Parts: sequence; C-alpha cells; structure tokens
Amino acid sequence: QAQLVESGGGLVQAGSSLRLSCAGSGRTFSSYVMGWFRQAASKEREFVAAMSGNGDNIQYANSVKGRFTISRDNAKNTLYLQMDSLKPEDTAVYYCTAEWRSDPGQEYESDWLGDYWGQGTQVTVSS
Repeated sequence: QAQLVESGGGLVQAGSSLRLSCAGSGRTFSSYVMGWFRQAASKEREFVAAMSGNGDNIQYANSVKGRFTISRDNAKNTLYLQMDSLKPEDTAVYYCTAEWRSDPGQEYESDWLGDYWGQGTQVTVSS
C-alpha cells in the first residue's frame, strides 16, 4: 500500500539547519498536494508548509516563513523541508502528508485532512 516515510530529523543547536526528506512509495504522488505538519509535546498538530504537485502554489505558516523552504522532486517521489535558523520553538515531531485536491490552488492550512501521513521524525533544537 502507499506510504510516506520521513527522515533527517535530529538534535541540533539553535541557529543550525536540518533537511527533512519524505519518500513516497506504493503510488505516484506527483499530482498530490504534499506538505509538512508538526506537533510539539502537549500541543496540537500544526501546519508548517505545503506545495502543489507542479510547485505553482506554495504556502508556509507565518512562524516558519523566511526560514523554511519546502520543495519536491516528483521523479524521486520525494518531498523535502529545508529548515534554517532553527529555534528551540521548532522542536517537534514533523509529519509528511499528502492530499489529493481537485483545486490545488486552494488555501491549505485550515482544512487539511491528509489522505496519507508518515510516521514522523523528531526534530529537537537546543538553546
């Protein structure tokens, strides 16, 4: 069956960078909107970033705008999240997700359900 597998998490100091990867398998995700959510301890899961299959629509949460960059390689069925200038408040489990949308130009954050979710990768930023 189709699945998403994240990698690249770890423990870093504030100001450092990390690159997360999400490898899809079992189906082609090129027509799916794909994105990243995160969940910190004792907090609800929150939207980080998402992009349409062709890259025409990219959206970021205000908290990461200017520091994180989402990208994808459809030939490799892989999604990435480049995280720069990391802060302790970025500490969370990061989840990759994919959703098929008839209109990939819609706003993503408020009504994301996610057809597929990865198992998550832990990112810890020390001060």
